[in-house]
Amino acid sequence: MANVLVLANQTIGGQALLDAIRDRHAAGDARFVVVVPQNRPQHGQVIYLEAVRDAAQVRVDLALAFMREEGIQGTGEVGDPDPFSAAMDAIAHYKIDEVILSTLPTTSSGWLRRDLPERIEQDSGLPVNHVVTDIARDGLPFDVCLVVANQTMAGNELVQRLKAKAEEGPRRFILAVPQGAGDGEVVGPARARLKGLLASLEAEGIVAAGMIAHTDPFTATMNAVQNFLISEIVISTLPENRSEWTKNGLIEKVQEATNKPVEHVESAVEPVKA
Repeated sequence: MANVLVLANQTIGGQALLDAIRDRHAAGDARFVVVVPQNRPQHGQVIYLEAVRDAAQVRVDLALAFMREEGIQGTGEVGDPDPFSAAMDAIAHYKIDEVILSTLPTTSSGWLRRDLPERIEQDSGLPVNHVVTDIARDGLPFDVCLVVANQTMAGNELVQRLKAKAEEGPRRFILAVPQGAGDGEVVGPARARLKGLLASLEAEGIVAAGMIAHTDPFTATMNAVQNFLISEIVISTLPENRSEWTKNGLIEKVQEATNKPVEHVESAVEPVKA
């Protein structure tokens, strides 16, 4: 069985790449390895390495969810920030036999400006199927809903609203949990809440992936909008009289900065600080 490397970043959900994976699967005798290099966020003066890695892991998780829906066997991981190093590391580790490389068009692809397809082909000696995916022109075959929440991530109001939105049409949900100020101890409870909501959505057959994000909820939202082709945003907070996010005008700031539909869901979960 051939081991096929799928290397992509922004184009991970694009129709052209999904079709290329389907076609290779239909040809038979293939096992896929999805690798997504990390991105450096453009918003926020402080870079949280865990948040950067989580953002790339979201792309991996969504790609693997698509493959499971199609009955395609595969695994995935976050790769080195340098796409060439990420590719060569995966080729060596997984004993790759062929590569599917997905990029944006020439006019907007940093990977093509660095001659990535040719470099991988020359240094590895493997066949490289270069798939160009114009996300800006073609969009995605589904809407992507960004969900930003912290203490209310496990709130029933949010869970029920997301289930209702999933019934409105094809959607993928990206959950972002600002990790909160403080040391690493605050990440554990946030990740536990995230895991609980992901499990609840998965039980309903809803495709979602999540990440621990920047401590500031506005920066966390803007980084997600930068990294993913977001169609709409849901922000979940505690009730207005108990929510620092609401008091600080988060919903209005996000609406103004993104020009995207923003829905505010209040949830009466016992607060820690959100």
